[in-house]
Amino acid sequence: MTSDDTAPMARAPQTLAELSPDQADAVGDLLAAAARADGRQAVSEQGRLQLRGGPREGVSHLLLYADDELVGYAQLQDTDPVEAPAAELVVHPAHRGRGHGRALGTALLDASGRRLRVWAHGGHAAARHLSQVLGLTLFRELRQMRRPLTGFDLPDPVLPEGVTVRTFVPGEDDAAWLELNAEAFAHHPEQGSLTQRDLDDRKAEPWFDPDGFFLAERDGRLIGFHWTKVHAEEQLGEVYVLGVRPGSQGGGLGKALTVIGLRHLAGQGLPTAMLYVDADNKAAVSVYERLGFTTYETDLMYRTET
Repeated sequence: MTSDDTAPMARAPQTLAELSPDQADAVGDLLAAAARADGRQAVSEQGRLQLRGGPREGVSHLLLYADDELVGYAQLQDTDPVEAPAAELVVHPAHRGRGHGRALGTALLDASGRRLRVWAHGGHAAARHLSQVLGLTLFRELRQMRRPLTGFDLPDPVLPEGVTVRTFVPGEDDAAWLELNAEAFAHHPEQGSLTQRDLDDRKAEPWFDPDGFFLAERDGRLIGFHWTKVHAEEQLGEVYVLGVRPGSQGGGLGKALTVIGLRHLAGQGLPTAMLYVDADNKAAVSVYERLGFTTYETDLMYRTET
């Protein structure tokens, strides 16, 4: 959620089930302009992947125009059977302070039946102000943590007895990994709901590297994984997703997988590693802090009271 709303509300946005190639290009240009101005993306990777490839169940795109120029974009995902629909929104930096963010937010409230969760990536002051204008309250804090990969020694990974680690084989491990991911993140509305289409989207991205996707097995069954990601332009390595199957937690597997992935990223010559973790996941935060991670910035999620 990126905006700066102090002016009267603008006209209503268009709501679409899918974007044409030209519309997707225009949204991409808007997101790039906002990222340059704000220092980070206003829409998540999942949201950006959903700009193309046709309609997706439960996903809507809101386009806001002023004099035929795209000045704002929002995406609404109503895919969780329990949680309220989740949204992200952004206003072009050259068109902020004119009520466009409030117009998008109001449209999102209407479309969701006033059951809404909205991300504010980076937790900027303007986004906090817009959340107050829309009557939303703080609900979730997602920390981005970082640590150097140079000048620090990483401990040797210690795997639980009977556990081996290998790398992901595209096409062969898809179904087993999706099943493991769903179990490991059953409590997590975004990550736990990934489908084959979502996995295929990521495998098609230029950054995808199966050599950085580690799978832990015991007796031929996947019980954990660490999927790393390289942000080449920023020279950042990411602990992209790390999960352990319920019942296999508490034996040090998560820490061992983390170290294996960090060593892989360090071997790529990357100076820094990053990851995202919910602030209320005290156990995970503690593990990462012991591995040298500190909080870099925080994403905030706001929601309606109803």
